[in-house]
Amino acid sequence: MLRCRDGSLYTGITNDLPQRLRRHTEGTASAYTRARRPVRLVYEERQLSRSAAQRREAALKRLPRVAKLALLRGP
Repeated sequence: MLRCRDGSLYTGITNDLPQRLRRHTEGTASAYTRARRPVRLVYEERQLSRSAAQRREAALKRLPRVAKLALLRGP
């Protein structure tokens, strides 16, 4: 999960986090983050498969903002 300059949160999946983060920083990964740079990695999870990662991404995107912020704070 990335925190954008405007305080918004961006959630996505990748199998190469350093490369994907670099592309977001350069403005070549997504139109959403390109317009809201700089971005900062604030949360990550590992999943066993791409399909599991896609399910988890969808679940995270459905969470209300307050629940996402609580996730960032940890247990």
